[in-house]
Amino acid sequence: MNKNAILILGGVILALVVVAVVRGGNRELPVVSTDTVQARDIVERVSASGKIQPEIEVKITAEVNGQIIDLPVKEGDVVEKGDLLVQLNPDIYEAALLRAEASLNSARSNLASARAQVAQGEANQFAAAKAFERAQTLLASKVISQAEFDQNEASFLTANANLTSAKESVRSAEFAIRSGEASLQEARDNLSRTTLVAPQAGVVTALSKEVGESVQGNGFTAGEVIMNVSDLSTMEVNVEVNESDIVRIHMDDEAEIEVDAYLGETFSGRVTEIGNTALNAGMNGFSMDQVTNFSVKIRLDRSSYMHLVEGDHDHETPFRPGMSATVDVLTARADRVLSAPIQAVASRASDTEEGEDTETELGVFLLVDGEAKWTAVETGIQDTKFVEIQGEVKEEDVLITGPYEIVSRSLKDGEAIETR
Repeated sequence: MNKNAILILGGVILALVVVAVVRGGNRELPVVSTDTVQARDIVERVSASGKIQPEIEVKITAEVNGQIIDLPVKEGDVVEKGDLLVQLNPDIYEAALLRAEASLNSARSNLASARAQVAQGEANQFAAAKAFERAQTLLASKVISQAEFDQNEASFLTANANLTSAKESVRSAEFAIRSGEASLQEARDNLSRTTLVAPQAGVVTALSKEVGESVQGNGFTAGEVIMNVSDLSTMEVNVEVNESDIVRIHMDDEAEIEVDAYLGETFSGRVTEIGNTALNAGMNGFSMDQVTNFSVKIRLDRSSYMHLVEGDHDHETPFRPGMSATVDVLTARADRVLSAPIQAVASRASDTEEGEDTETELGVFLLVDGEAKWTAVETGIQDTKFVEIQGEVKEEDVLITGPYEIVSRSLKDGEAIETR
């Protein structure tokens, strides 16, 4: 290789080195977005969806079998306590009542006969006893024979036995009367069960039977449901809450409720019931392939929806059972606490002694003189946007909030940055 070629090659290499140095010196700085630490009111929420239902709803069921012959109410009617709801055909139950009354009267007649037999038996026993006493005296005086004495003794023992039998007949007749009275009461109860009346004031919210249909009832198990009577003056939302959130909900927590049928309206309520057992629990234990949720009931504050009520009746309500609703339960609140956007809080490895396992700590990156400064913080409650922070930060400190990839992974303490 001649001298000129060597000089040309050296010049090219020198040029490449210069370009590399220039480009390396002009490395682009990460561009980030920022926000400031501010004192805010933070409300922690647990969100869940569910259905609106009356707090008190009674299912009117048949206790006896029968055919509906009268149904004076229809769905949506307002009823008062004691109003007639359903009348079943009472014919067979009236006949059963007559049979029970006749059977009881027969038992009472048998008791009277048994008592008369006792009186007769007592008289016979008295006469036999006197005859037996005389026979004993006569036998001792050798006036009668042993055979005659034995006959008097046998008559006395027979009279005693007959009296005992008559007394037992009285007891049997008394038991028969008790049985007859029970049968009569049962017949009266069954006859009364053919007339179904409203157990409470409310509104007929469901009607599943019509006049002429037959219903099945049993006094020991639940019969067929004929209708529902609901107290619409107090409504509630029944929601399902995940197991990870249920521990944050407490009795009497405030709630904000949105009903799909009333867009733009927010109603208030309070937690009145928290389920103790998961909804996926069955007779044979828990179903492992289902999400574990718990039932929570929130009573709607009537004053928050009275502006939607058209009438002045206690049972007037703008809601219908089964409407869909979304609930935000306000589980915690902190007023005027230092807070940061949730995306500004990251996790980094903390300083540990050599040989110890690496631990992580939560913190934020502050923007100080064009550089990112890592500052460890402790977090408190949070809402959907902000989280409470405590540590070496103060109000109006500038936070690095994004992009997420830079804040959560690549950004280093002391690294130079540019802001948008």
